[in-house]
Amino acid sequence: MTKIPRFAFEKFPGSSPVLTTQMKSVGEAMAIGRTFQESFQKALRSLEVGRAGWGCDRAEKLPSLEQIRAGLRTPNPDRIFTVRHAFQMGMTVEEVFDLTSIDPWFLDKLQSLLETEKFLKRSPLKSLTREQLYAVKQEGFSDRQIAFATKTTEDDVRTYRKNLGIIPVYKTVDTCAAEFEAFTPYYYSTYESEVTELVDGQEPIVSTESEVLPSTRRKVMILGGGPNRIGQGIEFDYCCCHASYALRANDFETIMVNSNPETVSTDYDTSDRLYFEPLTKEDVLNILEAEDPEGVIIQFGGQTPLKLAVPLQQYLSGTPEVSTKIWGTSPESIDAAEDREKFEKILRELDIRQPANGLARSYDEALRVAQRINYPVVVRPSYVLGGRAMEIVYSDADLERYMSYAVLVEPDHPILIDKFLENAIEVDVDAIADHDGNVVIGGIMEHIEQAGIHSGDSACSIPTVTLSEPVLDVIRTWTVQLAKALKVVGLMNIQFAVQGDQVYIIEANPRASRTVPFVSKAIGVPLAKMAVLVMSGETLESLGFTQEVIPKHISVKEAVLPFDKFPGTDTILGPEMRSTGEVMGIDTDFGTAYAKAELGASQRLPQQGTVFVSMNDRDKVAAVPVVRDFIDMGLKIVATEGTRKVLLEHGLKVDLVLKLHEGRPHVLDWIKNGQVQLIINTPVGATAQIDDRLIRRTALTHKIPTITTIAGAKAAAAAVRSLQSQPLSVKALQDYEN
Repeated sequence: MTKIPRFAFEKFPGSSPVLTTQMKSVGEAMAIGRTFQESFQKALRSLEVGRAGWGCDRAEKLPSLEQIRAGLRTPNPDRIFTVRHAFQMGMTVEEVFDLTSIDPWFLDKLQSLLETEKFLKRSPLKSLTREQLYAVKQEGFSDRQIAFATKTTEDDVRTYRKNLGIIPVYKTVDTCAAEFEAFTPYYYSTYESEVTELVDGQEPIVSTESEVLPSTRRKVMILGGGPNRIGQGIEFDYCCCHASYALRANDFETIMVNSNPETVSTDYDTSDRLYFEPLTKEDVLNILEAEDPEGVIIQFGGQTPLKLAVPLQQYLSGTPEVSTKIWGTSPESIDAAEDREKFEKILRELDIRQPANGLARSYDEALRVAQRINYPVVVRPSYVLGGRAMEIVYSDADLERYMSYAVLVEPDHPILIDKFLENAIEVDVDAIADHDGNVVIGGIMEHIEQAGIHSGDSACSIPTVTLSEPVLDVIRTWTVQLAKALKVVGLMNIQFAVQGDQVYIIEANPRASRTVPFVSKAIGVPLAKMAVLVMSGETLESLGFTQEVIPKHISVKEAVLPFDKFPGTDTILGPEMRSTGEVMGIDTDFGTAYAKAELGASQRLPQQGTVFVSMNDRDKVAAVPVVRDFIDMGLKIVATEGTRKVLLEHGLKVDLVLKLHEGRPHVLDWIKNGQVQLIINTPVGATAQIDDRLIRRTALTHKIPTITTIAGAKAAAAAVRSLQSQPLSVKALQDYEN
C-alpha cells in the first residue's frame, strides 16, 4: 500500500512550499498493488494533479543539476519528481540518498521504473510481446503512460492490451484477517499471472484469477471524489455515502470506487463492494467490465467523476454488449451546463438574466471584452475548480498583469470574463428533479459576504435573511425552468447574484454540490438519499418530498480557513477558495446562530473592548452604520486617519491609531499589546497594501478576529448584540427539526 499527501500551496501565495513537522497537506490518496512500483504509480495518478504516474506522461524540460540538487535537499511537494530528474541526469542512487536520506530500497525501485520507461520509448506499441507488456503493467504503468512512450493513444493501448488478453485481476483485502469469513472485503487491481506447464511439449498456458465474487443482484457503481482538496472535499463523500446507504436499503448491491483513505466511503462496510482504485478512465472502465453494473452514478463525487462523463458515455455507446447506463442527468446536459456558449443559449431561450460576459484567448481580446462590459470584472480560466486563479480586476493594468502572469492562456482554455456585480448578494440554491420533470427546491442560501467571495469561503444562512419575496419568487421560478431545460434527474446547484431588486444567474451545476450536507441538516431532509432514489426511478411524489421546506430556525454555515498553517499568506477572502472545512450554528435568531458558527470556527467575537477599523475608499461610507452599531453596544473604535476622517464626518466618536510608517505606537503595537479585540479591515484591490497585510497576519498570530468584508462586519455586529443580550443555549438538532 502506498499513501501520498495532496498539497495546495498554489492556493496560498507567499507561503514557502517547504515540508516541516507541521502538517501542510489538505488530503491524501492511497493505492494498493502487488509491487511497490505498481502501488506507487497508482497512488500518484490517484492524486489528480494531472499526472498519469511517475512521469512518462508529458514532454518535460529538465532542470539544471544545481537546481535538482537544491530540490533534493529541501523536502517539498515536488521532490518525488525531482528524484526522477536526478536519475534522468545520471545521478546515482548513492548520490540521491546522500541529498534526501530516502531509503536506497525505494530509490532502487524508482530507478527501475526509469529503465522500463526507456525500454518503452524505443519500442513501437505493436512490437511489444504479451510478456513484455504484462511486465510493464505489473510495474504500474497506465495506458496513458504507455501511449505517451509509444506515440500512440490511450485507446490504442487499451485495444492492443485487451487483444493480447492483458486485463487486470482483482484481489481482496481480507477485513477479518482470515480468522473467519469476511463478508465485506475490498478489492484492488493488479496484473498477476499464474503459469501452468503442460506436457507433450505444448506452450505454457498463462491464466489469471480474479477474486471478484459473482452476483445476481441489481448492481450500481458509485464514483467517489478522490483525495480531499480545497474545492472538493468531505461534502462530496457525504453524498456518496448517503447514496450507498439509500440504495442498499432498497435492495441494490452498491459498488464504491474511490482512492481516499480518509473518508467514510472507503470504510469497507459503507458499500457492498469497495474498489480502492484511481478515478481515471482506464481504471473505472476496468471495474465496469469486471462488474457489469446496471447503473453508474457520477453526480455525487464532485468534478472528478464529471470529467469521466463523456469518456464513459462514449464507451457505453460504442459497446453494445454492455448494458450499463449512466444514472441521473445525462452527460449531454452536464456538458451543456459547463459549456459557456451552450449554457448562454439556454438562458437566452428562457429569458434568464446573467451578468455581461465574454471569452478571451489573449490580452487584446480580454481588453476589448473588459472595456465593453466595463470594470470591475471577474476573470478566470474556463476549467477551474474551487475558484483556482480567479480574480476581480479593476483596471487595464490589473488585467494585463493577470493575463501575463497569473494564468497560462492556451487556445483550448480561454479566459472567462464576467461583469463583477459590486455590492451584490450571492445566493446558492440546491434542488432535486425527477424523471417526470418535477422540481423541488431543497434550500435557498443567502451568502453573508458579498458576491466576489468564493461560495466555499463565504458564510451563508438558511432561510434567507434580507431577500425580498419578489426576488425569492424570481429565484424559485428560474430554478425550476433551468432544471427542466437541462433535463436534470437528481441534484442541481445554481448560484445567483442579487443586486438591488435585479436577479442574475452566475452558474448552474447539475450535480451534488458542497452545500448538500449543510442544507440537509438545516431542513431535516436527506437530499442525497432522495436524489439517488429519484435516479433509480422513484418520483419526488412517491418519496413524499413535493415542496420546499422553510425551517422556523436559522442555520448559519461558516468556513474554516487554514491561514495559520501557511505563514506569509495574506488572510483576505476573494474569488479563489481557500477553506478546508466548515462549521454550522443553529438558533431561532440570526445573530445568535452566526455567533455559534463563529465559535465553531474558533473565532471569539468580543462583547467589550476595542475595534480597529481601516477601510478602502470604496467601503468607508458603507462602514458608518456598522461602526455606529459597535459604538451603541459599548465598544471603543479606533481607526487610521483616512477612515477616521469619514467616520468623524458622520458624527461618530473615533480615536486615531497610527499607521506603520507614521511613528510609534502604531497599529501593530496596539495588536501585540492586547489593546485591540476585533479588526475590520477591507483590502485595496488585488494587491493589498503591505501595511494591511502585516496587520492581518499579526492579528492571526495573536488570535484576534479579523473581518475583511462589510457584510461580514454587519453579521458580526448582529452576533455581538445577541451575545450581549442573552447567554447561548444548547439544543439537539432533532429538537429543531421536530
